[in-house]
Amino acid sequence: MPADAPVRRDRRAERHAATKTEIVDAAWRLADEHGLTGWSLRDVADIVGIRQPSLYVYFDSKNALYDAMFAAGYQDMLEQIAATEVDPDPVRMLHRAARVFLDFAVERPARYYLLFLRPIPGFEPSPESYQLALASLESLREVLATVGVRDGAHVDLFTALMSGLATQQVSNDPGGDRWSRLLDAGVDMFLVATGVQPQRRDAKSSTGPPQPRRRQSNRKGRADS
Repeated sequence: MPADAPVRRDRRAERHAATKTEIVDAAWRLADEHGLTGWSLRDVADIVGIRQPSLYVYFDSKNALYDAMFAAGYQDMLEQIAATEVDPDPVRMLHRAARVFLDFAVERPARYYLLFLRPIPGFEPSPESYQLALASLESLREVLATVGVRDGAHVDLFTALMSGLATQQVSNDPGGDRWSRLLDAGVDMFLVATGVQPQRRDAKSSTGPPQPRRRQSNRKGRADS
């Protein structure tokens, strides 16, 4: 084939991919309205406009659909991280990164629960989807390293702080700011505890995502990997 010959489009593959995206979007709509477990595959099929048996052409189980939702959620997070303006001051950047995560969690609690907690019995993300979670954690490590925080235990402490504030906010004050308004104070306390003196920053400055949930091993006796 000549080098300048046009590449033939695989329209069937394109339609298949577009329908999968439509199914995932429909599942997220249901999750946002009814919670992660308050809907069925039949509900998804009804929104998309296909028969439930046809849904299995795209996802062979509800857990497979959850996996696609998990990947889509982390892709959304990574896009928000990439779009965040970099602040030349490392401490202000850490605060800004923290705010990005907390806003992400509060905006859509169902997404936060699936990505960072364990709300679905028996569900574990696939290795491919979990790589997106690890990419978000790596972005956090990079931001923390710029302020001199590199110890793994301190990274764990920071993720626990972020997850704690997010969980309290979405669980106990949805639509409010009881815990969200504590974010900057929490980040400053963390920096003091780890030996980094917080610097003055804008009141609106504010961080990266908490550590993603670990995938459980299916082999008896092995710890989470």
